[in-house]
Amino acid sequence: MLENPRSPRVRGVAKLAKRSARQETGLFLLEGPQAAREILGHRPDTVVELFATPTALERHPDVRDAAAEAGVDVVFTTEAVLAAMADTVTPQGIVAVARQSPTSLRDVFAAEPRLVAICEEVRDPGNLGTIIRAADAAGADAVILTGRTVDPYNPKVVRASTGSLFHVPVAVGADLDTAVERAHAAGLRVVAADVGGEDFLAHRQRLREPTAWLFGNEARGLDETALEQADLALRLPIYGAAESLNLATAASVCLYETAFAQRAES
Repeated sequence: MLENPRSPRVRGVAKLAKRSARQETGLFLLEGPQAAREILGHRPDTVVELFATPTALERHPDVRDAAAEAGVDVVFTTEAVLAAMADTVTPQGIVAVARQSPTSLRDVFAAEPRLVAICEEVRDPGNLGTIIRAADAAGADAVILTGRTVDPYNPKVVRASTGSLFHVPVAVGADLDTAVERAHAAGLRVVAADVGGEDFLAHRQRLREPTAWLFGNEARGLDETALEQADLALRLPIYGAAESLNLATAASVCLYETAFAQRAES
């Protein structure tokens, strides 16, 4: 059992909360039984270490069983050690370290996708995690993150994705020009979500075709250069008194509307 919160091994895990450490090692940190359950179930090959307090593992026998089935050893720790490793204020007794496994743009479009989300300069970890989760739930084929978007392996993104980071292909560090070019070459229409765009309902039927949604920064939206690269810009209607929709909420609506349209066609 690991008992020293100040040991090099414990500090090495805790450092993964910082982007510099993640970039240097190619590893990332995930916390809690839900995240452990998802990565063990979908990407067990990427798990490097799994830590847990005896109490937490007793409380979540399914995590213990999934680890055993995947051939991943559980390292027991004290509550103090687990707290030193974790990024959250109230950790849930389970922490894992895994290898980052982003998908390349080439692989994204080689799979002939019909629905893709492109995130340009999305900076809020919670928003990005929720968009990845919504893309997964809507059956999107991939999520593409430009170089100006927050790191998807940020602990807050990982938590907000609730495991979807391990389900849907995510391309990281893409250049927007290249992503749009590849989308066009693969036969997708690039649709920008923008408050200054055309009426969403008037173009709803066009979403039946292969679509790459382009989502921008939470505060500024998409700049003119990005908007010029899109084939179409659409805005969601606001029927109540709300000033606008949160980015992740708007993205969820756009992705689901497209999923509905594409499945209605078939």
